[in-house]
Amino acid sequence: MIKNILVLAGILFCTITFSQDMTKFKLYNPEANAKKDIERVTKEAKDAGKHVLIQIGGNWCVWCARFNDFVTKDSSLDSLVKANYVTYHLNYSKENKNSELLAKYEFPQRFGFPVFLVLNEKGDLLHTQTSWYLEAGKGYDKEKVTAFFNDWGKKAFDPAQYKEE
Repeated sequence: MIKNILVLAGILFCTITFSQDMTKFKLYNPEANAKKDIERVTKEAKDAGKHVLIQIGGNWCVWCARFNDFVTKDSSLDSLVKANYVTYHLNYSKENKNSELLAKYEFPQRFGFPVFLVLNEKGDLLHTQTSWYLEAGKGYDKEKVTAFFNDWGKKAFDPAQYKEE
């Protein structure tokens, strides 16, 4: 009996310790005017010589929280994003699905959440990335995430990168 109680206590401890605290996760704003915000970040990206990275999801999405933690807590990934992208977190929730805007981007919600859009400096859609290609176990694969950021950053579109000598 004591053994069962200890096992149960251990499981409960691990669950509490290692679970994502979604009560503190507030990356998405259901009340935001996403269309205006994307226009603003697109202008910022143009001025900075970067692309726009939009992460679509919601404060309800544990995988969205995991991705944000994964990137921001890894200094090399965080630096890679900041060097190549202006980021925006586009809300998708029961309060605001941003349906009209997502229709413009060819319904990326069909891939689940989070889903990522890469826009050029004009606001044109370059790429839609489902997150499940980037996942590993209950988290994300650093090599795959790094490749995604490198493959769709502005430098990857520079013709000088491909100049034959």
